[in-house]
Amino acid sequence: MTAPDDLHEWLSFEADDEHRTWLFDLTFLASNWDCIFGKGCPGVLTGPAADAEQGCCSYGAHFTGEPDRTRVEAMIARLGDDEWQFKATAEAQGGAIHVNEEGDTVTRQADDACIMLNRPGHPAGAGCALHQAALARDERPLDWKPEVCWQLPLRLVDHVDENGHVTSTLREWKRRDWGEGGQEFHWWCTEDPLAFVGDRAVYLSLRDEIVELVGQSAYDHLIEVLDERRDRRASIVILPHPALSKRV
Repeated sequence: MTAPDDLHEWLSFEADDEHRTWLFDLTFLASNWDCIFGKGCPGVLTGPAADAEQGCCSYGAHFTGEPDRTRVEAMIARLGDDEWQFKATAEAQGGAIHVNEEGDTVTRQADDACIMLNRPGHPAGAGCALHQAALARDERPLDWKPEVCWQLPLRLVDHVDENGHVTSTLREWKRRDWGEGGQEFHWWCTEDPLAFVGDRAVYLSLRDEIVELVGQSAYDHLIEVLDERRDRRASIVILPHPALSKRV
């Protein structure tokens, strides 16, 4: 029998105090995936566009709700003129965030990309103005950016069964998660070996993001299991990420 192309290894455990089952994608979390924004990232346009340095910021960011929007608006208000390329543009349009024609709350676009994205040549450098400002203040970018932005490429999915028990799955972001049209979307980030170049495993490099999503207790148990597996790696090897098999 031929193995599936997208074969992953999973860790599952019960959190009885929460009436929850945790399910973690070990194959991705133990991989060396890393964000390569500004380091050859081809972006998410219709084809590779590394020179544009837009990464996954070519479209306006969606907000998960009013608390998400309120938090980000407060951070936007902290940005100086020299930190945000399109500050004047946003002010002239009534703010960086609006409700689009589909009724979704999103960041506006400026020059065919997210209005929060500083372009190559800007004094602050190319990249998200919120992300850069957080780092400049020695703060966490996840406290500044829209939730959908700091969570990528992680995805937490909750399923509630008929008895009210929750199964929470933490995994990599898949092409299908983009919804209708996802199969045609230029989403390569977790499917191509290009981004699997980090010097640390994802569960370490994205520690703050994972803890924010699942809580400290679940993360500690994940660490315990993965550290044990790492110590015994001579005899127990985590299933490698499918994208790595695409390397020539």
